[in-house]
Amino acid sequence: MGRAFVYVILGGGVSAGYAALEFVRRGVSHGELCIISNESVAPYERPALSKGYLLPEAAARLPSFHTCVGANEERLTPKWYKEHGVELVLGTGVKSADVKRKTLLTTTGETISYKFLIIATGARALKLEEFGVNGSDAENVCYLRDISDANRLVNAIQSSPGGNAVVIGGGYIGMECAASLVINKINVTMVFPEAHCMARLLTPKIASYYEEYYKSRGVKFIKGTVLSSFDFDSNGKVTDVTLRDGTKLSVDMVVVGIRIRPNTGLFEGQLTLEKGGIKVNGMFQSSNSSVYAIGDVAAFPVKAFGEKRRLEHVDSARKSAKHAVSSIMEPDKTGEFDYIPFFYSRVFTLSWQFYGDNAGEVVYYGDLSASGSTFGAYWVNKGHVVGAFLEGGTREEYEAIAKTTTLRPAVEDLTELERQGLGFAVAVSQKPVALPPPIEVSGSTSGLLLEKPLYAWHATAGVVLAASIAAFAYFYGKRRRRW
Repeated sequence: MGRAFVYVILGGGVSAGYAALEFVRRGVSHGELCIISNESVAPYERPALSKGYLLPEAAARLPSFHTCVGANEERLTPKWYKEHGVELVLGTGVKSADVKRKTLLTTTGETISYKFLIIATGARALKLEEFGVNGSDAENVCYLRDISDANRLVNAIQSSPGGNAVVIGGGYIGMECAASLVINKINVTMVFPEAHCMARLLTPKIASYYEEYYKSRGVKFIKGTVLSSFDFDSNGKVTDVTLRDGTKLSVDMVVVGIRIRPNTGLFEGQLTLEKGGIKVNGMFQSSNSSVYAIGDVAAFPVKAFGEKRRLEHVDSARKSAKHAVSSIMEPDKTGEFDYIPFFYSRVFTLSWQFYGDNAGEVVYYGDLSASGSTFGAYWVNKGHVVGAFLEGGTREEYEAIAKTTTLRPAVEDLTELERQGLGFAVAVSQKPVALPPPIEVSGSTSGLLLEKPLYAWHATAGVVLAASIAAFAYFYGKRRRRW
């Protein structure tokens, strides 16, 4: 038993939904496209799970956050897929893949063949057992990666009114879940081994601002240690958490957010892997010309920094999906992906955006000591601004730091940059477009020195794109705080 499709998307996350929309917009015929997902629902906007889905009142629920509402696009409900002739194979996993024969064997025993495959398998949450701690199966131990995880977390919150929660991990998931738990009147203690929260992105000084704000909302922090073991009651629920430093905490629930691992298992030994994901070129094409990879699972060349990176953020997932589809359907009209890494978060009344790279010397501006203040930072590497962060900005200010990071202006005097602060980005964004210096992109399809861009209009296009991202993120944050 088997079916054949021209295009198959393996995975049902954010990038799958955006890829499907792009295929339809580019005229894919009925019956040519198939999405295979082990989830039982059509693709949805995952950021909602740590925000609106966990609200105590008027919580977000499907179908309200199916893709692609996160980018103010159409909402792709199951009805939409049916009307556009896109086959949804839901609640179905894939046991094996053969990229030479272009076939996938599902857990139901069906063989699905394709002409082009897009791998959108995302990543899985690392389990406690992988760190030598047992207890993931306890009903009050929660992860957050998909909607079934979110439902489990909601049940734990509702069964622990006014209770105590321990959040293991100080990254994106840990910080956003902690905020949602506080809103639900749960007492929260965060535990992580790093010296400060969001250690992969934020500097100690910026992280301190957010930690102090969280403390003002009742959150406690225990840093520099990790989970050691659980105590259980007769029903198998966790009652106490013991940390490696000997601290013991009584709990009603535990939320675990300790990194993720890309889902590459089906393709190990068949495709080239790099940085934990599937290595792709600037067209998102893997080492097999018929196979593409997008989203969290893809390690792609970031031109601005001259290296391949694997980015774990919804913005990258959305844009990589659209570019991969364009690469497949109009390869002669599609250039290499040119993307400035972009991250953002909105918790409580706080809202920040970051563009570029957190490498080099850091120059701060604004008041980091006052709650609710506007402040930011620049990262200067080899004499150029390569990254910018802003908390509490206006739409125009976010656009300014986006443009500045895209243009990578030269900086000679860091003291003067600090004095100008946000005004530097505003001034740069208002100047005529200048060309950034050329960068060697390792592993690019051409292998040549890229003069980025060759003409001023290329740079202008990049600036317009960056400004559009900033404007949308600001607008979306104002309208949809829940997501």
